Amino acid sequence: MDQHHRSISPAHNPALAMDTDPAVLIQPQDITSHQRPSGLTSHQNEEPSTTTSTVSTTKPEDLEARANSLASTHSFTEKPPPPDDANALDETPTSASEFEYPPTSQRLVVITAILLAVFLIALDRTIIATAIPKMTDEFHSLDDIGWYGSAFMLTSSCFQLLIGRVYTFHSPKWVFLVMIFIFEVGSALCGAAPSSTAFIVGRAIAGIGSAGVMAGAIILMTMTIPLAKRPLYMGFFGACFGLASVVGPLLGGVFTTDVTWRWCFYINLPIGAVSLVAIFFILKPTPPSDPGRTLKEKLARLDLLGELCLFPCVICLLLALQWGGTTYAWNDGRIIALFTLFGVLLIGFVLVQVFTQKTATIQASVINNRSIVAGMWLTFCVASAMMALIYFLPTWFQAIKDKSAVKSGIDTIPMVLSLVVGNIAGGQITGRIGYYNPQALAGVILMPIGAGLITTFNENTHSGKWIGYQILFGLGLGLAMQQGPMAAQTVLARRDVPVGVSLMMFMQQLGGAVFVSVGQNVFDTTLVRGLVTALPDLRPGDIVN
Repeated sequence: MDQHHRSISPAHNPALAMDTDPAVLIQPQDITSHQRPSGLTSHQNEEPSTTTSTVSTTKPEDLEARANSLASTHSFTEKPPPPDDANALDETPTSASEFEYPPTSQRLVVITAILLAVFLIALDRTIIATAIPKMTDEFHSLDDIGWYGSAFMLTSSCFQLLIGRVYTFHSPKWVFLVMIFIFEVGSALCGAAPSSTAFIVGRAIAGIGSAGVMAGAIILMTMTIPLAKRPLYMGFFGACFGLASVVGPLLGGVFTTDVTWRWCFYINLPIGAVSLVAIFFILKPTPPSDPGRTLKEKLARLDLLGELCLFPCVICLLLALQWGGTTYAWNDGRIIALFTLFGVLLIGFVLVQVFTQKTATIQASVINNRSIVAGMWLTFCVASAMMALIYFLPTWFQAIKDKSAVKSGIDTIPMVLSLVVGNIAGGQITGRIGYYNPQALAGVILMPIGAGLITTFNENTHSGKWIGYQILFGLGLGLAMQQGPMAAQTVLARRDVPVGVSLMMFMQQLGGAVFVSVGQNVFDTTLVRGLVTALPDLRPGDIVN
């Protein structure tokens, strides 16, 4: 126990908290280091460091500089191989002392613009739910319903890691702006779609843009906010994402009922334009990590072989989960083939990452860090629980409590508010005490307790229970939501942060997509079984479809 709560000594690097001392994120102590910055080089020439306890003299810039320097030398191997000349520049992290953060006024404008972009992406994932019935009536496209959500999730998941790699050798500002533009193009196409096919294409394009915006938002935050102040802003980030995810169906219902379903997508255009313009004029671009390379040389460094394995791998998994048990039986040859292809392609992707480290999407310096692995798993689980409840809790209110679509959204406000409070409080606590594990642990304790209590809902559940249980779940969700991305920013050198953050966003997308599909399968199967038992003369499969 003492190991987890002692003060940091010279042997405990605060930037590597989850690797060396599982309870620590940012210990507010001044660490005086005589270590020479060496990128990913051997540890043998390092001189011992000394530690003082003068908290007041610590500067956030110094803390981040040392975090980046020490993180870049950390490895689970005894002697990391020195980089070759071709990659020497890439392997040298940017020191925070050499990095100029914008002044406070510009910082607030940029953060507001980033949060607007995050709000749009999160809103777009769920706003479509209440618009689908009107869309299918207009397009006469009942058979295409599954693709309205899947097209977005597939491209968003598949492009997440590739775009994260692009962020590592292009200026993050310009990549982010391009991603917002792509998302806006997809949204405009969805809003103006003359047919179901055009709408699906628009959703796929918007999904590509969203993959870059979510990761880019956190990457730009690292360029705007010093590390010591970042946990609070990450709390705002998570609160914004959670709020938009829950408000989406409610806002979609209002647009669909009172205006037109097309405004569910047109609304993205003016808000996205504000974010794009603010970042374009205010945020100072950082130079790429390898300015001497041509565009052709940079493209050659993309892990195209790995992506050729990853794209169909994710597609096979999501299609199998979406079709299995509903469109086709689980023992159908098509479902078995999809799962088999998923396994083969996943093995292929892993082998590509192992044997092509120079161009690998996931570098060994990132995935060998246990804080990153733990953060990925945490993010996957939190996103899975959040999206499952966001999708199916309103269904309970509508079916059991006989609420309208709009009122069912209003009844989820307790979860929304507690999620926002949990995110902001978690960020504040992390920034003040310098530890993120307590918030993560509290979150993963409260969240399953709240979810377990929600499973006890029935037709007689009174408002005190369904409000209180949502608050418990939302508070746990908010506390845990941003700890994975925060770990990626803390334990990795600056040049590896884009890949680390993209891994977290990939797991978030994948977790939500997988467990919404699993939840839909469980829901349909349980409903069919109940209908067969209660009304044996009906054809429940036709009712479900």
